[in-house]
Amino acid sequence: MSARSLLMTLLGEFVLPRDRPVWTSVLVDALAMFDVEEKSARQALARTAAEGWLESERVGRRVRWSLTQPGRKLLTEGARRIYDFGSTERTWDGEWLVVLVSVPEAKRDLRHQLRTKLTWAGFGSPDPGVWVTPHTSREAEALDILTGLGLGDALSFTGPYGRIGDEATMVARAWDLRNLETRYEEFVGAFAALEPAGGDAVLDAQTRLVHEWRRFPFLDPQLPATLLPTGWSGAKAAELFHRRHTEWRPSAQHRWDERLAAEEAA
Repeated sequence: MSARSLLMTLLGEFVLPRDRPVWTSVLVDALAMFDVEEKSARQALARTAAEGWLESERVGRRVRWSLTQPGRKLLTEGARRIYDFGSTERTWDGEWLVVLVSVPEAKRDLRHQLRTKLTWAGFGSPDPGVWVTPHTSREAEALDILTGLGLGDALSFTGPYGRIGDEATMVARAWDLRNLETRYEEFVGAFAALEPAGGDAVLDAQTRLVHEWRRFPFLDPQLPATLLPTGWSGAKAAELFHRRHTEWRPSAQHRWDERLAAEEAA
């Protein structure tokens, strides 16, 4: 787990809900729980500030940090996606959205950006230049991505799957569900039996829980149940995440407040 990635998890889980400045020492000490050295923690703070998500304020000999407006927006949108992910089961009308977009192989950076953004939006690619999703409502999001990348010559259409080949084969070619299921099983194995006693232990557990879960919205296209393998482990993992997050949140937030109070009194 990188220092900056962990910092973003802490900011979203504990700093964002309070919307008030937090001392450097609180963040550095929290990152130290995960074996992040002080130098790396301070570098993560500086890098996050340089990217426009944090701003610093010196008070005497100490420094405290606040989320910028873009930082609050970024974390609010991220929190909504993380905490809503897997909380409801969507119905499906059998319609697919297909996007055809060609990027020359020489433009590797552009190809990478396109793949990253469309994958984040839940699209899969069964063949080069072809992107599909059962979430037809994401056409506007795809259009924004393509427009932002200057790919205005793309094509799109919606409709049910035809009679050539079968949906299961297309799904298997578009998404690596086997690898994703392994990741879900590892998540369940890590948190199903974990029972933190309280204090820093529950703060640690809650942070790790959210940190591990936050990658699944990027990895999982949230396919309808009819397109998933029988006994899909993602459903069990989602139930576990939401249950554990609800159970641990009060104690974890209380421990964070204790850390803030101790620093204020110092």
